[in-house]
Amino acid sequence: MQTIFVTGGAGFIGSAVVRHLISRTEHRVVNIDKLTYAGNLETVADVSDSDRYSFEQVDIVDADAVARLFNTYRPNAIMHLAAESHVDRSIDGPADFIQTNIVGTYVLLEAARTFRDSLSQTDQDSFRFLHVSTDEVYGSLGDTGYFEETTPYAPSSPYSASKASSDHLVRAWFETFGLPVLVTNCSNNYGPFQYPEKLIPVVINKALRGEEIPVYGSGDHVRDWLFVEDHVHALLTVLDKGRPGETYNIGGHNERSNIDVVRTLCSLMDELMEEPKVGKHADLIRFVDDRPGHDFRYAIDAGKVGRDLGWKPSESFESGIKRTVLWYLDHRDWLNPTESDSDEVARRGVLRTPKIGTLKT
Repeated sequence: MQTIFVTGGAGFIGSAVVRHLISRTEHRVVNIDKLTYAGNLETVADVSDSDRYSFEQVDIVDADAVARLFNTYRPNAIMHLAAESHVDRSIDGPADFIQTNIVGTYVLLEAARTFRDSLSQTDQDSFRFLHVSTDEVYGSLGDTGYFEETTPYAPSSPYSASKASSDHLVRAWFETFGLPVLVTNCSNNYGPFQYPEKLIPVVINKALRGEEIPVYGSGDHVRDWLFVEDHVHALLTVLDKGRPGETYNIGGHNERSNIDVVRTLCSLMDELMEEPKVGKHADLIRFVDDRPGHDFRYAIDAGKVGRDLGWKPSESFESGIKRTVLWYLDHRDWLNPTESDSDEVARRGVLRTPKIGTLKT
């Protein structure tokens, strides 16, 4: 039994990690989340009664609060998933991304280093800091090729630039201070409990309402899709078997263009939805102006994590996307937050007058 910190544990991927750790392992879990707009404790409601689960509402940029958590719970491992993650929001207001993704990661690294230095040699050797990142740090691919762990970084958006910076910080704490870190870069996740502003829940929500479904540009942008539970299994495999200082790319081997994803969702809604508001949901598709700096294609070579650690995804895109649609049809109220979001009717990620944020020092 270990004590594991999960930062961002009330978010989409973090909550899936928390649910898995509590329901399928004997580990103690401390869920650390600021509870921003994308954090929701309903995502962990099924496991929150466990005596192995604790929740701490803490902003990871608060060094004193973070130090208190280390001293109180004395973790064996950190799974760092807390991040501002929506590209469009980073275009409208980059400051929060700089603060959480860069400064927050620095605070965690320093707290982890100080805490680990206080441990016995045996406990120092077994301590791990797993930093969960994105394939967007690599920039954009053309029609061919794949992102590998050695691919040079070329981030295009404020979001991906902030994650690239945090990746470099994590590796520097390994090289300079010997903190036993692991870095993962994953492809696009999907599945239950995803925040409603992301592509797949947006399409499902629009279809349910019989409203127009917006698709950026011509919809030709390509992403590799990874079912969130497969991602969780990969992360725990890396935490358990990964070699400190190494990076592991995690992908679903499921490349799809955005328009193909949208059309697949429309077809599933035609099949699975009772009393639809339209005849064919694909008739709701509308192409809208592309967002600035929109990377054309992401594709992950996940061969290393397979060869070295024995992981591979279990869900195909077809099986995972059907599970996802069925979940949203059974949990329609999960899509309601967009109705109370004042910005929902005004598209994000266009070059309007920017919201200027203030960086903390």
